[in-house]
Amino acid sequence: MLIRRKEAKDYGTKRLVEGSFREGDICLIIEDTVTTGTSILETAEVLYSGGLKVTDAIVLMDREQGGVENLASQGIKLHPIISMFKLLNVLLAANRIDAQTAQSVRKFILDNNTFSSKGENGNGVPAVKKPCLDQKELSYGDRAKLPDVHPVASKLLNIMEEKKSNLCVSADVTSSEELLQLADSLGPKICMLKTHVDILEDYTVAFVQKLQALAEKHNFIIFEDRKFADIGNTVKHQYEGGLYQISSWSHIVNAHAVPGPGVVKGLSAVGKPLGRGCLLIAQMSSQGSLATGEYTKAVLKMAEEHTDFVIGFICGSKISKRPEFIHMTPGVKIQAGGDVLGQQYTTPEDVLYNKGSDVIIVGRGILEAPDRLKAAESYRMSGWEAYTKRLSKVAQ
Repeated sequence: MLIRRKEAKDYGTKRLVEGSFREGDICLIIEDTVTTGTSILETAEVLYSGGLKVTDAIVLMDREQGGVENLASQGIKLHPIISMFKLLNVLLAANRIDAQTAQSVRKFILDNNTFSSKGENGNGVPAVKKPCLDQKELSYGDRAKLPDVHPVASKLLNIMEEKKSNLCVSADVTSSEELLQLADSLGPKICMLKTHVDILEDYTVAFVQKLQALAEKHNFIIFEDRKFADIGNTVKHQYEGGLYQISSWSHIVNAHAVPGPGVVKGLSAVGKPLGRGCLLIAQMSSQGSLATGEYTKAVLKMAEEHTDFVIGFICGSKISKRPEFIHMTPGVKIQAGGDVLGQQYTTPEDVLYNKGSDVIIVGRGILEAPDRLKAAESYRMSGWEAYTKRLSKVAQ
């Protein structure tokens, strides 16, 4: 254990950093609370000057006022034990505060966020407005390290690399208990869990807390498939308020581009200070979808103009050559085909190998299987094999 002094003493070792260490050692910083992250950055500077490396910091309470983003922009990942938004959820569930108080505190936090990207994308690097043409296929892990990648996209890509999974399970169930059971049993197999919180018949704040705990336990991203599609001011309120308060627990949401850039600006006003990300719906897997052609091109342009919040697309195939963008494809089944309501299914190999997508979204192929865990593993393996096959093809 090391101790950083505020100033060097004029006696004893006369050092700012006390303790036993060697040059090149990695030091984990431990702090009580974080607002802007300045204290941690100051400590890191002292440690750097002593030849130490700092990549991570642990804090008891994250006040969610820009500290996570500030530290991430300097290459330090913050690991909070609890955050203000989570604490508010706990207090609400225990009836220690009312909804009006919780919303007032959330508004204060959002209005007093200290992090400003200043034209950057959250990694301390100016955002690139035009597509960069990648000369070769990069692995998920390599893409996670790109200087212009959004922090949420980087986290997802790292999870995919570590777990060898590009599988997102669509948990379209109406029971909170069943959804939590799915998250716990399939969690080790997936990189992401997609929810439709508004179809739950027994939603509670306690459910959200348990889902967040399972996401931490099994290391997956939560994606609320809300499909926002209104003017900026309306989606802002839908995202941060109402019954579900989606911005407080979902890492990623998605939106239609039909309303124009205002929908992204409205969502970004809430989600960006919290370190959230957004997927734009560029194509859909339903028969007769109008999300094609010029519409898809317009979605791509909108994404390129908002890389500080938009991390990728819901699409049927790869639409951008920028490796920073993530392509996610729904309507995936081992057996191709369709249903009576117009849903069209494609196989994992077709989606990942032939069409160049990054993540397969699977719902009924797993939910309707007699053994859901076995089915999830089958899709995980199929998806990963198609991805590695694609990498091998490009390498050749």
